Amino acid sequence: MPNKAAPFDTLDRQIVAALTENGRASFAEIGAAIGLSSTAVKRRVDRLRETNVITGFSATVRPAALGWLTEAYVEVYCDSAAPPRRLAEVVRNHPEIAAAMTVTGGADALLHVRARDVEHFEEVLERIRTEPFIRKTISYMVLSHLLPDSPEAGARRPATPAAAPDSAAIQR
Repeated sequence: MPNKAAPFDTLDRQIVAALTENGRASFAEIGAAIGLSSTAVKRRVDRLRETNVITGFSATVRPAALGWLTEAYVEVYCDSAAPPRRLAEVVRNHPEIAAAMTVTGGADALLHVRARDVEHFEEVLERIRTEPFIRKTISYMVLSHLLPDSPEAGARRPATPAAAPDSAAIQR
């Protein structure tokens, strides 16, 4: 049976935008801003969580505040026998990998790596390269963030909160 999308209306978008702006906002604060009771907001948030529109709540921390001053993107090229789930197992073992995804193009995967310094980054890269199915890597060091208000830059909130109507999930 096909997976039917849950209803997602203007009020739901406003709730998601409010929570994206401030994940600690109370149901009463959100309700006052969009014209609903706190009980109605809670019911909608519960439904949005049950349908995986809202997948969780978390704190956003500026990486430099934790001493992660070096950042890079790493293209990973694998031997043909490396399934994505095997690569996923590997990247979970490296806390320095902030994000990882399979991609189209020449590379098989792209990793977003944060490290204390270049020496630490090099250590992480060497650990990744020890996997027998990884053929090669190509690294791109981040010099500066052109969109300093983006989550990738460690900003508090996205530059444009939850505007896409077709979004299946908002990572919080």
